[in-house]
Amino acid sequence: MNKIHMEYFEKNDVLHWAISDEFEAGSVELSPSITAELNNSGELIGIEILNVSTKKED
Repeated sequence: MNKIHMEYFEKNDVLHWAISDEFEAGSVELSPSITAELNNSGELIGIEILNVSTKKED
């Protein structure tokens, strides 16, 4: 079973949220600062958010 893991990299201001420990086979840019990471089957395995400290809450 995969565990959800979230890690913040302060130096680069990147938040990485992994929902699987599978190998990343590809990715899709959802916006200029948000990327969806995909496995070999095209299933979501993680999200990466750049410049996360500059994001505003709605």
